[in-house]
Amino acid sequence: MNENTALHLSPAPQDGQPLLREEERQRCEIWTRVMGYHRPVASFNTGKQGEFQQRLHFQERTSPALVPTPTPCR
Repeated sequence: MNENTALHLSPAPQDGQPLLREEERQRCEIWTRVMGYHRPVASFNTGKQGEFQQRLHFQERTSPALVPTPTPCR
């Protein structure tokens, strides 16, 4: 191992996973739903990849009226 290889090691394992060199790691492919079907983001053109990066994610909240109120045990 040369000095450059040592710079490309993954961070220290948190959960017992082994350390991997950059060339040993597998690339994660991200897919998204577009126009009714799923496609890998890597296949998008430059403009569509930019749009994907600008997307906002939100979490829908449940209406308080729909959440049942717990009743105390007696």
